[in-house]
Amino acid sequence: MDNMDNNNDIIELLDILYGMVTEAWGVPLGNDKCIIEREKAIEIINDIKANLPSALAEAKRLVAARDEFIGNAKREAEALRKSAEEKARTMVEEQEVVRVARARSAEMIASAEAKSNELRRVASEYVDDIMRQAEESVSSALSTIQASHNAFRAADMAAKADQPTKK
Repeated sequence: MDNMDNNNDIIELLDILYGMVTEAWGVPLGNDKCIIEREKAIEIINDIKANLPSALAEAKRLVAARDEFIGNAKREAEALRKSAEEKARTMVEEQEVVRVARARSAEMIASAEAKSNELRRVASEYVDDIMRQAEESVSSALSTIQASHNAFRAADMAAKADQPTKK
C-alpha cells in the first residue's frame, strides 16, 4: 500500500479503512468488536498519517488563499464604495455649483432688467423734460416773435398814421 498513498487521498484511504471495519468478522459474544487484518489497517493508517501533513498544508494554503481573496474583495469593495461616494459627492457639488450659478444668473438677469427699466424710465423722463423745455423755449420764442411782430405792426401803423397822405 505504500505506493498507493501517492495516488489515494486521505478520504479514499479512510473509505478503505471504513470498509475493512464494516466488512470485518465479528467476535463471538462481542457485538462491538471485530477482527481486521492488523498489518493492512496499520499500513492504511500510516498512509493517512503520511498524507495528512501535506493535506493539512494544502488546506492551510487554501484557507490562506481564501482569506487573501476575501481580503482583496473587501478592499476592492471598499475602494468601489469610496469611489462611488466620491462620485456622488462630486455630482452633488456639481449640482450645487449649477444651482448656485443658475440662481446667480437669475439674479443678474433680474438686476439687469431692473436697471434697464430704470434707465428707460430715466431716459423717458429726460426726453419728456427736454421736450417740455424745448416746447417752453419755442413757445417763449414764438411769444417774443409775436410780440415783436405786433410791436413792429404797431410801429408801422403809427408811422403810417403820422405820415401825411399823398394825393
